[in-house]
Amino acid sequence: MPPLSVVVITLNEASNIDAALASVAWANEIVVVDCGSTDETVALARRHTDRVSHRDWTGYGDQKNHATGLATHDWVLSLDADERVSPDLATEITTLLEQGPPHRGYRMPRTTRYLGRWIRTTDWYPDRQLRLYDRRVARWSAARVHESVRVDASVGQLQHEIRHHSYRDLSNHLATIDRYTTLAATQLLDDGQRAGLIDLVVHPPIAFLRNYLIRRGCVQGVPGLVVSLMNAYYVFLKYAKLWELGNAQHGARDERSGSSS
Repeated sequence: MPPLSVVVITLNEASNIDAALASVAWANEIVVVDCGSTDETVALARRHTDRVSHRDWTGYGDQKNHATGLATHDWVLSLDADERVSPDLATEITTLLEQGPPHRGYRMPRTTRYLGRWIRTTDWYPDRQLRLYDRRVARWSAARVHESVRVDASVGQLQHEIRHHSYRDLSNHLATIDRYTTLAATQLLDDGQRAGLIDLVVHPPIAFLRNYLIRRGCVQGVPGLVVSLMNAYYVFLKYAKLWELGNAQHGARDERSGSSS
């Protein structure tokens, strides 16, 4: 069986890190890279592994590439601090490695705990994440947000779930949306995209209808409705911030042009 390293990046995850690392205690190695936690994250991580180090924040993808590079073993499972590997997924991974994996990367579904329910509808599910990979043919992207790992070989699918505990409450969800939409809008601007009235008016309602009706958020009661509305709000805020950034950029160019004439 190829040995497995689990890698986790952290910042102030004291409420999550203990359960996250306990869920992968079966792995051959756990590597934690912290970027300056001021709570008990580091102390709690050291209860599970002596492979805990500090690195200043350089972005999600770069931080995960660094953590992957610190691993002793080539097969890596990347886990976020607010995630847990379910017992069924742990068994599926160990069985796969024992039998000899035919692919060099594996996606797995992820379910999120939200407002007292596991969400298995909307855009949140199955939310397949490529987290198990052979690092010799894999690398994380440099995207500002929603980073992903690219595997230069065939990729397979696992059946069992990662369990995601991403939001403490609605206020925490809104704060996360605010932070992530800033990163997403900046990434879009860097990629040369701009937003206009159509994006603000059309895309959010489409996102709501897709989440609530097509992807069946309606069958999960109030939590399904809230997730659908929050996902639509995310889309609206992302495009509103992109419009704001583009407008500011255009204004700065006009100002420079006026001052030089």
